[in-house]
Amino acid sequence: MFNSDMISLVGVAFWESIYMTVISSFFAYVIGLPLGLILVATDKDGIAPAPLFNQVLGIIINILRSIPFLILLVAMMPITQAVVGTVIGAKATIVVLVVAAAPFIARLVESSLKEVDRGVVEAAQSMGASPFEIMTKVLLPEAKPSLLIGSAIAMTTILGYSAMAGFCGGGGLGAVAINYGYYRSQRDIMLVMVVLLVVIVQVLQEVGLRIAKGTDKRL
Repeated sequence: MFNSDMISLVGVAFWESIYMTVISSFFAYVIGLPLGLILVATDKDGIAPAPLFNQVLGIIINILRSIPFLILLVAMMPITQAVVGTVIGAKATIVVLVVAAAPFIARLVESSLKEVDRGVVEAAQSMGASPFEIMTKVLLPEAKPSLLIGSAIAMTTILGYSAMAGFCGGGGLGAVAINYGYYRSQRDIMLVMVVLLVVIVQVLQEVGLRIAKGTDKRL
């Protein structure tokens, strides 16, 4: 039943989910964006080819992407405890979310950057632009619409991960859905959590698409 205490709990959980998603996305992009740039730059056809390094980095990223989130959540508990002093709650979940999302974001960024017309890159190279200048002044601006759409996808994925963390003591809407909707068989609460998560996903996707359209009239 939805009494005042439950409504308050859901409100707190809602903002916890938003907080975890936004903070985790930020730090995952701090790691994943440079990794994506490095993957593109060091590709055999990139602006600073280093095939062996690229292959090793790609394997590491693929391994991290292959680990199911719940298994990663449990496996990282000692590291999470050392970093934030706890293995439950929003702060602990953020640590794992960043590790899980960064490789995924790296691949999203790589895909977006590879959509940039090679002619634009070659023109920049012919004018003497350095690899760093090409990455920051050519690749990123040219791929901006695709990167923005990718960021919306990444945030919805991270939100889904945060909901799964409810099984292992994570905070947010997932924890309420598990603790009340599943363990206590309160189906009405489960339904409300699902609706709220769907609403957040739709808002994130719509905002991302609108911003991307504003930067590229072709969309």
